[in-house]
Amino acid sequence: MATITPIKVAQAAIGTSLATLYTVPVSSVLLVKDFDICNTTAAAINITVYFVPSGGTAGAGNTIVPTYSLPANALMQWAGTQVLNAGDFIQVIASAVGSTINISGGLSQ
Repeated sequence: MATITPIKVAQAAIGTSLATLYTVPVSSVLLVKDFDICNTTAAAINITVYFVPSGGTAGAGNTIVPTYSLPANALMQWAGTQVLNAGDFIQVIASAVGSTINISGGLSQ
């Protein structure tokens, strides 16, 4: 039986270029449990989050947060369970700088 270890998956500023925050290691499975996105600016920022299958590219078929307009000085919280397999990865992009993301979950190796 595999052991699931709680981990901080990622903590990062979200930029205006598509960025990979985490790639699931070989022979592992990641359970994404929740993430928080914080906008620390005085204007709304559009945020998009993708859970991309190994070998794939970010697009409509793997969007988990579709161009969400995060209001000024606001927090968005997502909770659920998503399974990412070995080689799958998490990508994010924003319309402007000034937001951060924290992702928590469990890793099975």
